[in-house]
Amino acid sequence: MNFELMASMMCADYGNLEKEVKNLEKGGIDSFHIDIMDGRYVPNFAMSLNDMRYIAGAASRPLDVHLMIEHPNNRIGLFIDCLRKGDTVYIHPEAEYHPSTTLQSIINAGMVPGIAVNPGTSVETVMEMLRIVKKVLVMSVNPGNAGQMYLPYVGKKITKLLALKEDMDFEIYWDGACSADKILEYAPKGVAGFVLGTTLLFGKDQPYMETLQNIRELRF
Repeated sequence: MNFELMASMMCADYGNLEKEVKNLEKGGIDSFHIDIMDGRYVPNFAMSLNDMRYIAGAASRPLDVHLMIEHPNNRIGLFIDCLRKGDTVYIHPEAEYHPSTTLQSIINAGMVPGIAVNPGTSVETVMEMLRIVKKVLVMSVNPGNAGQMYLPYVGKKITKLLALKEDMDFEIYWDGACSADKILEYAPKGVAGFVLGTTLLFGKDQPYMETLQNIRELRF
């Protein structure tokens, strides 16, 4: 079964960041998930513009940029200028007055437009944007911190999105508290990819290649 695996780089070892990027690529990671936080939309600061720029320069695989910031349209050019065509940029619809304008800027730059949907955000409130975006990042935890507990009611939201994705032409991705049992349950249902953090990928006593191989060989 084919599904994408993205490394949540806010969990990486920043004392050896280039080595982390190379080892993840050697291990078979599909893309690098970049969490940008402004301390306002979420109560935390995470990766910076310079962190993203550095990883973009060190990596040959695509970047998957998650903007957890207020009014991303005001600064979208700063991020787009650091990225390559084909990279993905997610925004949170609640963070922008006119999210479709921001998404169009992402499209115009040759990048993949996406929205991130918080646990408390209903599918109905983002329905029209589902026709614009190519990716929907479903947050299974409240955004802002790594290592949180999975919120089980998110599963019903994924079920709703799975019923819409073929007609509206988007793919669904999982972000937050991603464990092996979640991949086993949701990959066969049609979730296209999973963001891996401390639950499955980082801080383990084995090489990334072995960890990623074990995930891809899960018994479905």
